Amino acid sequence: MPLDPFFEERLRVHRRYLLGKALSAVRGRISALWPFQRESPAGSGADEPRKTGGASAPAVSTPTRTRARHRRAALAWDRKELQTVGTAGPVVRTAEHVVAVGGQPDVRVRIYYPGIEHAGAVPACLAFFGGAFRIGGIDYPTTDAAFRRRAVDAGIAIIAVDYALAPEHRYPTQVEQAHAALVWLFQHAEELGVDAERIGVAGMSAGGGIAAAVTLMNRDRLRLPLRLQVLEVPVTDLTGRHLDFRATRALGIPTLIAVRELRSVARTYLPIDADALEAYASPLRAPSHAGLPPAVILTAEYDPLRGDGAAYGAALRRAGVEASVVQYLGVTHDIAIFTGVLDSARRWHSDVVSALRRLYED
Repeated sequence: MPLDPFFEERLRVHRRYLLGKALSAVRGRISALWPFQRESPAGSGADEPRKTGGASAPAVSTPTRTRARHRRAALAWDRKELQTVGTAGPVVRTAEHVVAVGGQPDVRVRIYYPGIEHAGAVPACLAFFGGAFRIGGIDYPTTDAAFRRRAVDAGIAIIAVDYALAPEHRYPTQVEQAHAALVWLFQHAEELGVDAERIGVAGMSAGGGIAAAVTLMNRDRLRLPLRLQVLEVPVTDLTGRHLDFRATRALGIPTLIAVRELRSVARTYLPIDADALEAYASPLRAPSHAGLPPAVILTAEYDPLRGDGAAYGAALRRAGVEASVVQYLGVTHDIAIFTGVLDSARRWHSDVVSALRRLYED
């Protein structure tokens, strides 16, 4: 199906961004190899720690400054997206907690209840945001709004996990934080107003990969009774074996540039390339998928990750796990954001809500 006309201008902007990023990387490599580097003039202070009140402040590395600037820009862009193409979330009761994680940083979680007032324990879904493992968070406006709308429309509690970002924190930190949050949720279900017999997990993109990994870790460790997994455009194989570059070629993005961008995601997240072979990093590569909860998987036609989602659904079915995979035609990886302007995005939301309502089924 042709790409929805809505995406045409966005695609032009994205292509310019990817091309500029690729050219910048090439210039950086050439500069590093050039034998006649210009040195900073003596006493210029270009590489010296900044002075504050007579004491030297710790120097902040260029990569750290670049990441901080990139994340500020991403947050500002996300705020604009909600205002222009998204849908604001309703007012709901929320509660925040900090969960201790053995051997890893503590993790913040936010509970979105299905209404300002609700009676009795409700089903719950542990949810993980997207952002290529290196940007995003539960405070991003479109993410927060989506959790609010899904909690209300599905009538469940959404427990959003603010897992640590890479490269400051690399795998397996995020999966261990996710598993700790799952255990905490079951342990404290009664006091949180959650029905411990009706708990699922969900995730978008990188968060979809984390959600899938949590189901494996839970099966291998405690076997808590998870009822459902909802995976949206999930990353399930960081080796890249199942990436479908027909999608990016159809968008006019050269495969070389697309490969470079997607590889950078894995290299940011993983301590070493070989970690991509591990099941908790690449759930598709698990030796067995038996004993996992039923899955609902949503993919987008113009997204190279459509192959990851389809392959994961097939692997689950081969293991005897109930799994459905639906591909939305004419849309891109970030389709879920555009509920304010696209019928297909509103249908996506509706289908996710329908899947989450399965937590009410006996």
